[in-house]
Amino acid sequence: MIYLFSGDDAKRKILNYEKFLKSLPAQTGLPENAETFFISRNDFDPARIESFYSGSTLFSNQCAVIFQNILEHEETRDFVLDKLGLMGESGNYFVFLEGKLGKPILDAFKKARAELNIFELPKGLSAGAGKKERFDNFLVANAFAQKDKLNTWIYFRQAVDFGASLEEISGILFWKIKDMLLKKNFSKFSEAQLKDLAAEISYLLPEARKKGQDAESAFEQFLLEAF
Repeated sequence: MIYLFSGDDAKRKILNYEKFLKSLPAQTGLPENAETFFISRNDFDPARIESFYSGSTLFSNQCAVIFQNILEHEETRDFVLDKLGLMGESGNYFVFLEGKLGKPILDAFKKARAELNIFELPKGLSAGAGKKERFDNFLVANAFAQKDKLNTWIYFRQAVDFGASLEEISGILFWKIKDMLLKKNFSKFSEAQLKDLAAEISYLLPEARKKGQDAESAFEQFLLEAF
């Protein structure tokens, strides 16, 4: 079975997506101990994806495969759209979290009998010029402060998708860490850890660019490895 969560109303989409993930066993009949795999553009491996829907997987029990922002890139999008029919016929469950999608892509999901969950902003609010202001970038900082790796990563991807600059996101994170230090909020991080994180994030982007690295990928790696 395939489930799609898409649209430009990020808050409602994420809220419903998270609610769905928490109730995944009840929603799908998936065993409570079933494995869940998260696939992003950075670890997209066609051979591995094929193993999930072809029956050649090493995992004997059913599993859930969560794709996040895969369809925004042509090479991964073309592969996925070509395999949707096979995914729909598989005994495993495939969940997609995406931005706003065009009719041809939505039609492909409909053809594969996917369950569509579309969350669109009212007309007049979805123009590209307003994207940056509509996403609450503090969601990234708040999830980070709670050591919530999954939601930190999801909100980061959403913020980038909505046009937030890397400098803006890093600035909010830096402020949040300094605020935790000032308030002596050491429930999730020690004082030493917060100081190290503040120092690392302050030079993360300039250092990545100086070395010729992809700044977005470096930022994403920092978030995934911070805790």
